[in-house]
Amino acid sequence: MDDTEELLSIGAFARRVGLAPSALRFYDDCGVLRPARVDAVTGYRHYAAGQAARAVRLRRLRAAGLPLVDVAVVLDGPRDAARDVLRAHLERTRRTADEARAVVEGFLREAAGAVERRGAWARARVGGAELASAIRQVAPAVAAGAAREEFPVLGCVLLELIDGELRLVATDRYRLAVRVLRPTVFEGGMRQVLIAAETARSLAEWAVRQVFVDVECEGEREREAEMAGVRLRSGADCREVPAGVGGGGRSGDGAAERFPDYGLVLEGLETGRHRVIVDRVGLRDAVAGRAGVVSLAVAVGDGDVHGGGDEDGDGHRDVGGREGGRVLEVAGGGRETVRLRAVRTGPGLRIAFDPAVLVPALEAGVGPDVLLEIASADQPVVVRSADQGSFTTLVMPVRECAADERFDARRADGCDDGMAEAAARGLNTDG
Repeated sequence: MDDTEELLSIGAFARRVGLAPSALRFYDDCGVLRPARVDAVTGYRHYAAGQAARAVRLRRLRAAGLPLVDVAVVLDGPRDAARDVLRAHLERTRRTADEARAVVEGFLREAAGAVERRGAWARARVGGAELASAIRQVAPAVAAGAAREEFPVLGCVLLELIDGELRLVATDRYRLAVRVLRPTVFEGGMRQVLIAAETARSLAEWAVRQVFVDVECEGEREREAEMAGVRLRSGADCREVPAGVGGGGRSGDGAAERFPDYGLVLEGLETGRHRVIVDRVGLRDAVAGRAGVVSLAVAVGDGDVHGGGDEDGDGHRDVGGREGGRVLEVAGGGRETVRLRAVRTGPGLRIAFDPAVLVPALEAGVGPDVLLEIASADQPVVVRSADQGSFTTLVMPVRECAADERFDARRADGCDDGMAEAAARGLNTDG
C-alpha cells in the first residue's frame, strides 16, 4: 500500500461500500477482505480507498447468494475457475426461480384486512411466508417414536412471544432448533404456546399463502407451567389452534408437560474453539445417504487432525495437503470420502455425527453457507448461517464406533455417551 493513500475508518469504509462494519469484520476473519492496516494498540481496522472496488464486488456477489468459498474463487482464482463457479451458481438460481415466483405471486393475490383486537390477547404480526419458513425449519427437530412417547412435550413446537420477538423452538434432546422472528407489530406481554408438530406443519401450509399473519395468544400466564391458547389471523381468515401436548387446551402442571428450558442450554454453551464455514448444500449432500457415523475433519497442516484432545491418530487421513486447512473432509458411513472447500479458524479438528441428526439441521438452514461453531468433539455444535443469525440449531456429536454394528446400537451400548450426557445436562424435560 502507498503510504500516501487515503485510509478510512471501518465505519467510513462501510458507508462507502454499502457493507455493515460487522460484515467487514467477518470478511476479515475469513480472509476475503483484509484491512489495509490494523492499529497495534487499539485493534481498530483501517481500509484503503483503493479497496472499495473489491468490497463492492464482494457485496454484490454475496447479495446474489454466492457461497463464501466461491466468492474467493471469483475474486482471486483463475479466470476459468471463476467462470465455472458463476455458471454453476446461475444454474442453481434458475432451479429455484419457479418456487420464488410462486411465493411472490401468492403475496400479490392476498388482500390486507383489519384485525380485531379483544381483551388481554397478546399479538405479534409477521410475514406469512416468513412464519411458514420458520415452522419448517424447526419442525425436523421435534421428537418422534419412543422419545415422543416417553416425553410427549417433545412432540410439540414451542411458540413464544417475548422481548418483542416471536420464537419457535423444537428439540428431541439430541438437537435443538431455535428460529427468531422480529414482528412488525408486537403488543402484550410474554406468552408461551405448545403446538403439536402435525398442527404446526399444517399451519405452515396455510401461512405461506398469506401476506401477513397475526399470532394472537390469550390471557396472562398465571403459573410458570401454564401455556396460553393461540389463534392465527390473516384478514378475515382465522385459525383457532389447539394448544398443548394433547392437541387441545392448555398444558398442565406435570413435569412431563414442561418444555425444556432452551435458554439455559444456549447460555451454557462454551465459546466455539473451532469455526468452519462451508457450502451448506455441498456438506448436506456429502453427509446424506451414509449408513453409519460420519466424520468431519479439517487440518491446519500435515497430520494436524484431531478430535477434542483424543489424538490417537488411528485411521485418520491427513486432509491438509497443499491447501492446509482450506479443505473439509467428510468420510465414513460406507461412502467415498468427499472433500469440500472450507474457511477455518482455530486448530485442526476431527468430529463425528449421526447423519440422521446432522442432515436435517443442514436442510433447515438458510443461506448458501453454513457455520459450524465447535467447542470440543463431545459438546453441542452450533449450526447456523454464516452471516444470518435468526436461525440456530444445536447438534450433538457422537463418538466414532469401531464397527458399523456399533453405530446401529450405539445408544444402547454406550457409544453415544457424549450425547446422552449433554441431554441429561441441558436438553432434558425437568424444566
